[in-house]
Amino acid sequence: MTVSTQPETASAEAASRAQLPQVSEPRNPGTALDLDWVRRCQANTSAIERRAATIGTRRSVKKDYQAAWLCRAITMIDLTTLAGAATEGRVQRLCAKAATPVRADILQALGMEGITTGAVCVYHDMVETAVAALQGTGIPVAAVSTGFPAGLSPFDLRVAEIGRSVAAGADEIDIVLSRRHVLTGDWQALYDEMRAFRAACGEAHVKAILATGELGTLRNVARASVVCMMAGADFIKTSTG
Repeated sequence: MTVSTQPETASAEAASRAQLPQVSEPRNPGTALDLDWVRRCQANTSAIERRAATIGTRRSVKKDYQAAWLCRAITMIDLTTLAGAATEGRVQRLCAKAATPVRADILQALGMEGITTGAVCVYHDMVETAVAALQGTGIPVAAVSTGFPAGLSPFDLRVAEIGRSVAAGADEIDIVLSRRHVLTGDWQALYDEMRAFRAACGEAHVKAILATGELGTLRNVARASVVCMMAGADFIKTSTG
């Protein structure tokens, strides 16, 4: 007699996906653009720099909690290959690492079985390869899009690229902003662009890559973050690399 294991597999996949914010967090519907709110956003640069300088010097949390926090951090990581020399074999190996980022015996000792990375992130042409390699794991595939990393390709092509990646099976789309909108303070243009990208994602989550190193000031970073969230970004990210 043949016994099907499909229900168990489906149950395990559902449990795995439940811990991953890329697919488990509710979508951000966005709000209307509030320019007064955007203009009120400021950044205390000296305080931020002082805070950054103290990171790593404060006392660590109790050892009992360190392993738990490290395991949680793993579930928030996107394993990424964005090299021009990426091959199907390399992507497949990356996907295997995403499914088993820590040795099974270590996780068993910690009582943390089933830990995976948050996603695997690839260029569009490797989405189908990653989807096939991750089948049954519950790990989502993220695709960088919209002319990554510069975001300077024609707008209609950037929107079309999102649609093709979603059709290929991407669960998350990582878009890059037109930095010129931030640098010139054209918040309406940034909002409209982000809304269009969000709409093109359909059911896939969308992450806005801010490229903070090119935005000039921390105030610009704060304002761009707020605008992207208003426009419906599910996640925001400082940069890639």
